[in-house]
Amino acid sequence: MKLQTSLCATVLSLASIAISFPVKADTVKARCDVYPKGEDRATSSGPCTFSQRQGAVGIQLQNGKRYDLRPVGNKPGNYRDRNGRPAYRQSGLGDKGQIYRLANESIYIYWSTDSSNQSSQPSPSQPSGTPVTQMTPRNANQIAVQITEGEFNFSGVLKRTSGNNFIGSDGRVRVMYDRSTGRVVIINEATGTEFYNYQYTDVNEGNL
Repeated sequence: MKLQTSLCATVLSLASIAISFPVKADTVKARCDVYPKGEDRATSSGPCTFSQRQGAVGIQLQNGKRYDLRPVGNKPGNYRDRNGRPAYRQSGLGDKGQIYRLANESIYIYWSTDSSNQSSQPSPSQPSGTPVTQMTPRNANQIAVQITEGEFNFSGVLKRTSGNNFIGSDGRVRVMYDRSTGRVVIINEATGTEFYNYQYTDVNEGNL
């Protein structure tokens, strides 16, 4: 009986230790460049820390500013910031880092802390890459579209608004297609931040 009591006490003691020391999030040192919405010049550039745990992302800048993003929905790369505004993870840096599009800022995170390795990277006002785009006209006024690039995905129908202009939305992003000029523009539905701006034509369902 004494042995059983002793074992129970030991188990409870170990459990309390485990509770008091939770598993730490994966945290790495990185370099962060922060660009205000619509700007090509970073207002903050320097060392930072990036952490991720159970899908939630934390970005701590050297100047003390911190960004916390929690995942939403069932599509990877979709978040809400601490104020409930939408944010998105976007590819474009390959294995060199990640891009996070927030309501008023874009954060470029580089795994290498050497700033000289980043000189050839695109600025926020430039498209980080041309998405794989497939458009199939349904009729004279509707075009079914599938757009993917990295973790970005849009699947829906563009409807004619006027002339050769077609627009579609999934509640997260708005896709605007001008068939006359072959221009596709994709923006954040909530903030108006431009994600992509590139040439495409649905003639023969191929890229220019």
